[in-house]
Amino acid sequence: MVKKSKNKKWFVPVRGSYLPNNWIGWLTYIPFSAYLVLSAIIGWHYTPNNYEAFLYIVPNWVAAAVVMTWIAKRTS
Repeated sequence: MVKKSKNKKWFVPVRGSYLPNNWIGWLTYIPFSAYLVLSAIIGWHYTPNNYEAFLYIVPNWVAAAVVMTWIAKRTS
């Protein structure tokens, strides 16, 4: 098994989460954050009540977090 040097890792594990460590990590983290904000805006603006907005936003955020954690775990 070949160990990657610290600057080659996209993300570093920090207290059960992952933070970007490289410019490539930031390039994947910025669209992830933008997706969370965009899905919240769409959820609150285009649904008729708060309950439906919640049912739209939460699954999107959970799916995005699972995908981002998987990417971070594979590249750290």
